Amino acid sequence: MHTLSSYMCGEWHVGEGAPTFLLDAATGEPVAELRQGGLDRGAALAYARSVGGPALRALTFAQRGEMLGALAKVIHAHRDELLDLSRINGGTTRGDGKFDVDGASGTLSYYAYLGKKLGDATVLLDGDEESLMRSKRFVGQHVLTSRRGAAIHINAFNFPAWGLAEKAAVAWLAGVPVFAKPGTATSLLTHRVVQLWVEAGVLPEGALSLLVGSAGDLLDHAGPQDCVAFTGGSATAAKIRGHEALIRHNVRVNIEADSLNAAVLGPDVTPGSDTFQMVVNLVSRDLTQKCGQKCTAVRRIMVPEAHAADLIEALVERLDGVTVGDPGTRGVEIGPASSKAQQRSVEEGLAALSDAATCVWQGDLPAGAPEGACFVRPSLFRADRGLETPFVHEHEVFGPVATILPYDGSADAAVDLVAAGGGGLVASVYSDDATWGGDVAFGIAPYSGRVHWGSVKIHDQSPGPGTVLPNFVHGGPGKAGGGEELGGQRGLGFYMQRTAIQADRGLLKRALKGRVAGVD
Repeated sequence: MHTLSSYMCGEWHVGEGAPTFLLDAATGEPVAELRQGGLDRGAALAYARSVGGPALRALTFAQRGEMLGALAKVIHAHRDELLDLSRINGGTTRGDGKFDVDGASGTLSYYAYLGKKLGDATVLLDGDEESLMRSKRFVGQHVLTSRRGAAIHINAFNFPAWGLAEKAAVAWLAGVPVFAKPGTATSLLTHRVVQLWVEAGVLPEGALSLLVGSAGDLLDHAGPQDCVAFTGGSATAAKIRGHEALIRHNVRVNIEADSLNAAVLGPDVTPGSDTFQMVVNLVSRDLTQKCGQKCTAVRRIMVPEAHAADLIEALVERLDGVTVGDPGTRGVEIGPASSKAQQRSVEEGLAALSDAATCVWQGDLPAGAPEGACFVRPSLFRADRGLETPFVHEHEVFGPVATILPYDGSADAAVDLVAAGGGGLVASVYSDDATWGGDVAFGIAPYSGRVHWGSVKIHDQSPGPGTVLPNFVHGGPGKAGGGEELGGQRGLGFYMQRTAIQADRGLLKRALKGRVAGVD
C-alpha cells in the first residue's frame, strides 16, 4: 500500500483526516491512500509565487530548457517502474502506459529543445519594432515577459504523467512555477513522478508544488498574476469559470473539456483502398487505446451511405479480435476504465446511446472478473438520422465507444455534421480529392482545434488524430472548452504578459540587450 503526500512549501505533507483509497481498476483492491485535510493551500501558492517564481525568472530560456531535459531523463530512467504504477492504478496495458509515460518525457524533451533555441534570454519579442507618429527615434515594440504568479494546473485522471508534464513544461519554460493538482483516482503515478523529480534536485526551490486529493479552497487564493489550466468535464469547467476569486481578479483560465471528435470519409475513399484501410486502423486504435479514455478519441464517424456497410464490416472484423481483460495479461488490448465512477459513466452513456442509435458491435467482458473491477464493453453504434440524433452530437461517452453516421457524401453535409458537435479538439478528414478534402478541412476548421487530413501518400506515416504533439496546438472551441495548450512557442503566451513598450529606439535597444537573444 502506497501512502501519497502533498509536496508544498518545499516539504512533503501527509495530510490529516480519514483516508481516501486509490484502487487497482482491474481488481478493485486498494493500492494507495491519501489524506487531504490540514493542508494550507494558500500558503503553498504564496510560497510558489515568492520563492519559485524569482528562481525560475533568474534562469534564461536555455537554462530552463536544460532543466526540462534533465526532468525528461528522470522519467525515462524510471520508465518500467512508472509503467507498472500506470497498470495497477490506471488499468492501462503496457502499450497504453507508454502512450502516457513516453508522452510525458517526449513533451519535456521537445520544450527542452525549444529552450535551447530561444537561447540566453528572459524576454521574447512579439513582432517587429514599429515607428510611432513621424518620429524615427520614437518606436514601439511588443514584448512577452514572465507573469509573477503561479500556474495552477488541475489535471484529468486519464493522463497522470503526460497531463502533468505537458502543462508544466510550458509553464516552466515561460518562467512560471507550477502548482499541480492531479485527478485523484489515478494520482499514484503523478505522485511518483513528482517524487522522482524532487529527489533528482533539478528544479529550483518552489518551482513545483503537488496537491493530492481535493482542490479544496485552492482557487480561493488565486490572484491576478496567476493562471489556471483545467482539463476535465464541462460541469467542473463551468464551476471554475464562475469561481468568485477568478472573476474578481480576472485570472487567466484555460479550459479543455468535452470533445465529440469526428472522422469524415470522403466519397472518393473506396473500400479496400489504402486510405480506407487508414480509417479502419486509426478508428480501431482510438476505440481500444486507453479503453477509449482519451480526449482526442474519435466519437463520431461520418461515412458516405454507399460505403457505410463496408466500413462497419471492416471495423467489426478488426474489433472482433480485441480482448478485454487484465491489463497485465499478454494479449489483452483493452483494460478497464480507470475507476468505478468512470465505469458507471460509460454504462449510463451506453444505455442512453442505445435509445438513440443501433448497436452494430459489442465486445465481451472478461469472464470471472472481480466484483470491484471496472471493465466496460467496447461498442460500435450506427445512427441513420444524421443531425436528427441529438444525443450523438451532444453527449460524449468517455470510453471505448463510437457511432457511425452515414451521410450523402457532400462536403456541406459533412461540415454540418461535424459542426453539430459544438466544437472539438480534433477532427479528421480522409480523402485523396484536394477539392472535396479542402472544402471539408477548411469548413470544419472553425469548429476544431486541430484537423488531421489522411490520404493515400501518408496512410502509413501518420500517428493519427489521437496523438497530441507538443509543436501543435491542443484545445478547441465551444464544447471542447475554448482553450489552447502546447503549440510550441505559442504555448508560452498563456503564462507571459504581452506588453507594448514605447520608447526611444536607442534606449530600448540597450535595455533589451541581455534580455533578448541576438540584440547587440
